[in-house]
Amino acid sequence: MARIIAVTACPTGIAHTYMAAEALKKTAALMGHSIRVETQGAAGARDILDEADLAQATLLILAADTHVEMTRFAGKTVYETSTSTAIREPQAVLDAALALIGIRTERRPEPGAVAAAPTVAATAIAQVDDASGDIRRIVAITACPTGIAHTFMAAEALKKAAARHGYRIKVETQGSVGARNTLSAEEIATADVVIIGADTHVDTSRFAGKRVHETSVGRALKETDKVLQEALALPAPSGAAQLRAAVHAEERTPEKPAGAYKHLLTGVSYMLPIVVAGGLVIALSFVFGIEAFKEKGTLAASLMDIGGGAAFALMIPVLAGFIAFSIADRPGLAPGLVGGMLASQLQAGFLGGIVAGFIAGYIARYLRDHIHLPAHFEGLKPVLLIPLLATLVVGLLMIHVVGSPARAIMEGLTRFLQGLSGTNAVLLGLLLGGMMAVDMGGPINKAAYTFGVGLLASNTFMPMAAVMAAGMVPPLGISLATFLARNRFSADEQIAGKAAAVLGISFITEGAIPFAAKDPLRVIPSCVAGAATTGALSMIFGCTLHAPHGGIFVLAIPNAVGQLLPYVGAIAVGTLLTALVLIVLKKPLPANGAVAA
Repeated sequence: MARIIAVTACPTGIAHTYMAAEALKKTAALMGHSIRVETQGAAGARDILDEADLAQATLLILAADTHVEMTRFAGKTVYETSTSTAIREPQAVLDAALALIGIRTERRPEPGAVAAAPTVAATAIAQVDDASGDIRRIVAITACPTGIAHTFMAAEALKKAAARHGYRIKVETQGSVGARNTLSAEEIATADVVIIGADTHVDTSRFAGKRVHETSVGRALKETDKVLQEALALPAPSGAAQLRAAVHAEERTPEKPAGAYKHLLTGVSYMLPIVVAGGLVIALSFVFGIEAFKEKGTLAASLMDIGGGAAFALMIPVLAGFIAFSIADRPGLAPGLVGGMLASQLQAGFLGGIVAGFIAGYIARYLRDHIHLPAHFEGLKPVLLIPLLATLVVGLLMIHVVGSPARAIMEGLTRFLQGLSGTNAVLLGLLLGGMMAVDMGGPINKAAYTFGVGLLASNTFMPMAAVMAAGMVPPLGISLATFLARNRFSADEQIAGKAAAVLGISFITEGAIPFAAKDPLRVIPSCVAGAATTGALSMIFGCTLHAPHGGIFVLAIPNAVGQLLPYVGAIAVGTLLTALVLIVLKKPLPANGAVAA
């Protein structure tokens, strides 16, 4: 039985996050494996993996569409996939992940293969045991809260002290610019002792089976020789622990870099709570009248200041800042936020913010990796050099190169969208509606949603209305079909149909996924047909939506939705069309496979 840990995360942190977690839990249990899943969403992390979970785990499954901090998982075998894949194909995900640690589920491993790994590991251990009596191989980590002076000074002190005693040492520093001089799996495997000189949390799970001496960064700096003596005096680990550590070292695989799409979704995930909160507060201001906020000193004006003046003003800077953060970690945050603010001030819109985020992230990462200073001056990088240089470069590029073209594109796009009518409106509605239903929370769905949300900052509200209405249709249509044609659905599907209705009215498109996964050739075309129709009708009617989420609950806020009755009608038509197409495509089940109406 394998001990597995997993993290699931999606930009909104709602349906996909928890559905992927449940799919992995159930499938792993059926396969006889132990699994603990941490979910990361808009409400923060749930079921957080503790140090015991990390220490015992042999495998990490990362099912995420956004950036996930990986520092605590250093040294673990990692299998990365998307939340959509984990939901639809949990068996395939687990099979592929387990294959990384030598577990094949399709057949029993050959007896010789089982014996081979310990033999290799035992050889590695023997080589260590045959070394001279003096401990010579040391690995260390230094870290302080600011990650500036003490981190690097302690590292230098350890190096000098080890050199005086004839020991070989490698020190990893964990500071404001991220981990530097990172310890490899091989270096950890061959080390005789590990020294942790840190005043902040350092994940020690990758040192399982090793002698680990933990102390403060101050002692590592000022009492270096004593720290070395204390570390070397630690009792040797058991043979079993050594064997386990050596075997794990052979299984570790390098972390794959995240792609541009994941960087973008990371920015969207951090931006989304601000946009949702701001949009709903703006919608609340409309309760007093669509233009009541223009009267200063009123509650409506205060609500508009909170939602439009504060929350929406942060939207593009946060988007850009966390795109850069995903690319370059903390060094990218400052230039990303500044670039996003400039995009907002230059009226370059969400397009300018996206460009600013990527420019800031890659510039900050380049500077972090290519500026090399003497150890005593290394602390200047995170607090002075990288923020100054990256912000200057990003700022100048935004003002003189990116800003004007991005503004022109956004103004042209805004004029086009606000002037849409007839055929053009139908085509855009069909496109956005179809995208919302084709993969139900996957990359295409997220692209359409991001497009609608991004346009809110430009006071363009029709696409957002089409996107939300279309996203509600798939689960609502399927739910209606399970009610109208019970002979085409099993008892379990009829129960799931009721849950899909609740998810549908809440604008959680993922409620349709269980049905689509079981019968994609019939369910997906039905959903696309209904959602595309709803999107087109919403655009034709000129419906607008000021809040980016909330489903049916937003409809209750006066003036939050423009053209409310036609909007509800568009959702109803799409829902009915999805249900009818699905009923036509699906054949009745055998008499014993359905519940009588």
